[in-house]
Amino acid sequence: MPRSGDAELMFALCGRLLRSVPPPCAPAGAAWFLLALLCWAVPAWSAQSPLGAGAGSPAAGLAPATKAQHPPAAASPAAPPQQAGQPAGHRAAIIVGGDRDYPPYEFIDRDGHPSGYNVELTKAIAEVMGMKVEFRLGAWSEMRTALQNGSVDVLEGMSYSEQRLSEVDFSLPHAIVNHAVFARKDSPRVNSLEELQGKTVAVHRAGIMHDFLRKQGFTGKLVLTDTPADALRQTAAGKTDFAIVAIVPGMYIIRELKLSNLIPVVRNVASHRYCYAVDKGNEELISRFNEGLAILKKTGQQQAIYEKWLGVLEPAPIEWHIVAKYAAIVVVPLVLLLGGFALWSRTLHRQVALRTADLTREIAERRHAEEELLLNQQQLVQADKMAALGILVSGVAHEINNPTGLILLDLPVLKRAHQDAVPILESYFEENGDFMLGGVPYSEMREEIPRLLDGMQEGAQRIKRIVHDLKDFARRDDAGDKVASDLNQVVQTALRLVEPTIRKATAHFTTDFGVGLPRFQGSGQRIEQVVLNLVLNACQALSDREQGIAVSTRLSADTQRLELKVQDQGGGIAPEHLARLTDPFFTTKRESGGTGLGLSVSAGIVKDHGGTLVFDSAPGRGTTVTLSLPALRETTAPSLDSMEWNT
Repeated sequence: MPRSGDAELMFALCGRLLRSVPPPCAPAGAAWFLLALLCWAVPAWSAQSPLGAGAGSPAAGLAPATKAQHPPAAASPAAPPQQAGQPAGHRAAIIVGGDRDYPPYEFIDRDGHPSGYNVELTKAIAEVMGMKVEFRLGAWSEMRTALQNGSVDVLEGMSYSEQRLSEVDFSLPHAIVNHAVFARKDSPRVNSLEELQGKTVAVHRAGIMHDFLRKQGFTGKLVLTDTPADALRQTAAGKTDFAIVAIVPGMYIIRELKLSNLIPVVRNVASHRYCYAVDKGNEELISRFNEGLAILKKTGQQQAIYEKWLGVLEPAPIEWHIVAKYAAIVVVPLVLLLGGFALWSRTLHRQVALRTADLTREIAERRHAEEELLLNQQQLVQADKMAALGILVSGVAHEINNPTGLILLDLPVLKRAHQDAVPILESYFEENGDFMLGGVPYSEMREEIPRLLDGMQEGAQRIKRIVHDLKDFARRDDAGDKVASDLNQVVQTALRLVEPTIRKATAHFTTDFGVGLPRFQGSGQRIEQVVLNLVLNACQALSDREQGIAVSTRLSADTQRLELKVQDQGGGIAPEHLARLTDPFFTTKRESGGTGLGLSVSAGIVKDHGGTLVFDSAPGRGTTVTLSLPALRETTAPSLDSMEWNT
């Protein structure tokens, strides 16, 4: 059938035009409307029906795949064939292997070309990642062997299991495969795998259910076949009691091979994640497929391919003799009206063109608005998470503050008690010699106790200071509440919050705070959030602790702006990524949990303060981020001496 959006547009246009026709012309207008509708609907309908589909549609290329007599492994003509066993680094293309008879996931179509969901998804990944691929489809067991000996680089469809992890590395899943038990209609009904014990069951050789049943200790007789189609044929012919095949390929094969005496009796006995697979240790190649798959999921292209091959089946084909019969009944009277209708049709065409242009513009504007709405919704979700985290941090900080206060209150008492006890202990020591105190000789403990008490008091004070900073950071701050703020103080507070992360990331962290800097007009808490994000990004950019980070503040040469610089000695940023760093949801760290919102939100905060955020980086020479804010000339902040942290 025609797409619903096209039909709505056509009916809306024609309905509006018919209402604009003068009453005397209404019958002719209605007749012309029917003719136009028929001429438009029939070709659109036939083009999308399974019988009218080309070789690229799921229905068109399926029958030869299931009925073929298992030809040799097929290679796609997209790339010249390579010698088997040649190392992947010297090939002109990535060799992609797959099962030649596993429709609709992967199979060989009528023209002898690889086709199916897996093949189209792989081509899409290759396009977005700039890769060149060559397809080789063959028997599944042969393809698994080819992956191990290096004849192919990647299998485009392999079910995940812990057992297989010892042989291959898997990508993120791109589908879920549900397996079913098929039986003849006259066979006794079963409801689970346990009821198959002692029965004869056909399964695909080296397939996931073959591995699964062996691991489960299946006690029945397993009949191994080269293809899922062979397994279903064995059951249909009565050679086995049951067959276990993935539900979607099973239903396709039953339909195409007309195995009308088979039905699925248990529709979901096992579900497995369906992934790309590479030889164990080939992390570079699997990461490229993971990245391409993530891009296709974000753009919706992966979902479109999934719906095309694995979604709801297309409607039944049109009976063309019925179409011709009714077309003749409608067309013959309409032909008589065409003579007087030419002038009106020309006017209609002009009006349709104008209105189509208007609708196209409106649709584009609506789509843009929907994209902005989706972006705002995602940012709101992230903001809500951060607000919830702030509440949690504030609550935890409050709970920590209570015992810390008790320690700070009791430690002075303990120190005074120790000072009062020192003369007594010294007198006893002089009269009786050394003795044990707390499991340690008093001659050693007399010097350790004051140091321990001072250390405990200093540690408790540090806990209190960190708790205060956390509570202050989590406190609600209205964007419009801007006051004169001290940049040095804001940076120091932020650094205290992330000091453990800094110490873990680098052994060379330095700070250089400008002296006598003026204040800036704005929210210190929101600028603190920006500083936190910049410093954490710098820590994550380092590959070892010998690389350093430097944080400095100063007044610009024209004395009009405050500048904060965060420099790291990490790997740097690729030139093509620099312009997109502040784009919402752009990140190069998605595999490690990055959301792509940190710098986007930071850029928004800086812009709201009338400032700028400038990135200077190149691969191999680190990154320098410069935050610039307008200086407030009326007041100046208390000066801070330059200092260095050696972590």
